[in-house]
Amino acid sequence: METKHLLTGNEAAAEAAIIAGCRYYYGYPITPQNELINYLATRMPQVGGTFIQAESELAAINMVYGSAAAGARTMTSSSSPGISLKQECISYMAGSELPCLIVNMQRGGPGLGDISTSQADYFQAVKGGGHGDYRIIVLAPSTVQETADLVYDAFDIADKYRNPVMVLGDAQIGQLMEPVVFHKERKNNVADKPWALTGSKGRKKNIVKSFYPVKGELEVFNKKLQEKYKRIEDNEVLFEDLNTNGADVVLVAYGTTSRICKDVINKYESGNHQLGMLRPISLWPFPTKKIREISESAKAIITIEMSAGQMVEDVRLAVEGRCPVHFYGRTGGGIPTPKEILKKIDELGF
Repeated sequence: METKHLLTGNEAAAEAAIIAGCRYYYGYPITPQNELINYLATRMPQVGGTFIQAESELAAINMVYGSAAAGARTMTSSSSPGISLKQECISYMAGSELPCLIVNMQRGGPGLGDISTSQADYFQAVKGGGHGDYRIIVLAPSTVQETADLVYDAFDIADKYRNPVMVLGDAQIGQLMEPVVFHKERKNNVADKPWALTGSKGRKKNIVKSFYPVKGELEVFNKKLQEKYKRIEDNEVLFEDLNTNGADVVLVAYGTTSRICKDVINKYESGNHQLGMLRPISLWPFPTKKIREISESAKAIITIEMSAGQMVEDVRLAVEGRCPVHFYGRTGGGIPTPKEILKKIDELGF
């Protein structure tokens, strides 16, 4: 029988990272992800790993850069303002093609905002919050179990594409406590990373860099990156489809808001519309093709977010005018309620 553990989303993410072979964690405390850093402060020494509470978010992400360059499985975690501080080095890591995991348990903003739940970091995560033409893979869990699963898988995806991966949760997911079942342990093999800086004895030396000062070199390198991103878009799209086939109104939501939307669908069984839901799990690569397919038969799509409207822009780009795209959102810690969403559906008037 599988053993179930009752953990918060933060704790589940931390344990999943250990099981996935992560042995180097660098972070700096910030609510609402402190349970993650607290958990790893105890667990990393127990498994022979390295845990460092750095002097700042900038220091922490640059330490991740160093461990990743040496071929280790490594990670950091933070919440919205802390992730903002890490953006320069995240761009460096994407430019150096270094795999790592970044966990963001979002809080309210802009600025310091508050410590309540939010989804207002969507743009920052999926559009490349730092400088340059780069992408990071962004995975959004909706349960504590899925948080563990996505963290576990994120290390494999990061290694596969030599690219940073972000697990984008929120305060609600981070603090929520649910039962979790963990996978069997896998061990990271540095030998599978021939590009890593492990010493050059017996082979040609490796160089890890994101600086291309010779004219024309950077354009060639960026072309290579864009080809990699296209492969990711072709192969790594993840989503949950709930009754969208034949639905005339489709809700699009991720993370915490998708849990609420599921409740809406269950409560609306006797309503005037047939409801469905599309839940993006990979926010980048985004399920553009699936949403485009849905828009060819749906009468309307409503994007539900805990923001002023961010993912809705990607939904509209995918739909390309095939059907109306509506939006309902709450900001600053506000959480859409089933009653509010049902009211929005009833206002459609068809």
